[in-house]
Amino acid sequence: MAQKLLMNGMNANDRQFDAIELLQRLIACESCDPPGNEIHVARLVHDQFLAFGIQAELDEFLPGRANVLGRIRGTREKSSLVLSAHLDTVPVGAFPWSFGPFSGAIRDGRVLGRGASDMKGAVVAMIGAAVQINQRHAPLKGDILLAFSAGESSDCLGAKRFVSRGIRDEMGALLVGEPSSMDVVIVEKAALWLRVRAEGRTGHVSGNPGINAIDAMTDFLRAAQSIQFECPPHPLLDGPTLRVGRISGGSAVNLTPDICLAEIDIRLPPNIAPGTAIEKLRQIAAGGIFIETIDFKPAVESDPGSPFVSVCVQACESMLGKRPDIKGVSYYSDAVVLSAGLDIPFAIVGPGDLGMSGQPNESVSIERILAAARVYEQVADQWLS
Repeated sequence: MAQKLLMNGMNANDRQFDAIELLQRLIACESCDPPGNEIHVARLVHDQFLAFGIQAELDEFLPGRANVLGRIRGTREKSSLVLSAHLDTVPVGAFPWSFGPFSGAIRDGRVLGRGASDMKGAVVAMIGAAVQINQRHAPLKGDILLAFSAGESSDCLGAKRFVSRGIRDEMGALLVGEPSSMDVVIVEKAALWLRVRAEGRTGHVSGNPGINAIDAMTDFLRAAQSIQFECPPHPLLDGPTLRVGRISGGSAVNLTPDICLAEIDIRLPPNIAPGTAIEKLRQIAAGGIFIETIDFKPAVESDPGSPFVSVCVQACESMLGKRPDIKGVSYYSDAVVLSAGLDIPFAIVGPGDLGMSGQPNESVSIERILAAARVYEQVADQWLS
């Protein structure tokens, strides 16, 4: 019944938009990154836009990697509102699921499958809002851009493609659909990725043992886990975190490894510089330990008192019957690329459960998808009125 409530009035050319059926189709269409291969999901989304009279462009910028940009034109009296979501998902993982990861089945009011929560549920909710808005005769004062990206997991490849094609030139506000449990997120931690190299010397158990690079790396990582990164407290975030995401070393069981590599993920609140964290690690690095930066994604933060955040809070409250919490998160989103260097408001509101990203047995509430569609519609109405 809730699904029908969303579809009321959503018809164009004698068609009705069925958000849940589309979500099931998107989940069945694998887009795990690596390798990504979002082209098949992108085509489904692109076709939906065209079917309901929404201007859309499919951009396959690398083999199998594709963005979709939908546009509802306004009067251009205001800058555009960008609704951002990504089409890729994380891999399924080795842990067994209790249902098919790409089944899209419905159970207990939830749609099941990889990407349901992060974040194909937000994609269909944004399309549902766009269909509703596009059916009106009176345009809003600014364009609505639906920027659906490839490769958010691969260093925000799709977002960077959008930037290279000029999307930032017309952005006035950014609403991201990452999982938030329908609360309003206004700050993301920075993500600092480092590669550590431990160098030893090859040896053999029957002779000179050499210097074991894996032992040296183990000592370094153990010390790194105990580092205290000093920074002022943030009202919406916990402190910095350090996690080892990948490690490799050695060539044979009976040879002393001369090289060991590790990759480290450090998440930082907005009030600490990446150089401070790197220097702390270098202070504990013994001889033969070398540290290099793989990538740095700065924190993104919006003023909690900004008019745009207020619009998002009011929309969530009116749709859900309770005031949403204002939160911060440790994950990064395409906002780190789309809004970099711009003085524009941003917020995250998504139907996915906060904390479910990357987990087995992923699912999303149908009720929240329908609520999110109405929230996105109301935010657009109020912000661009």
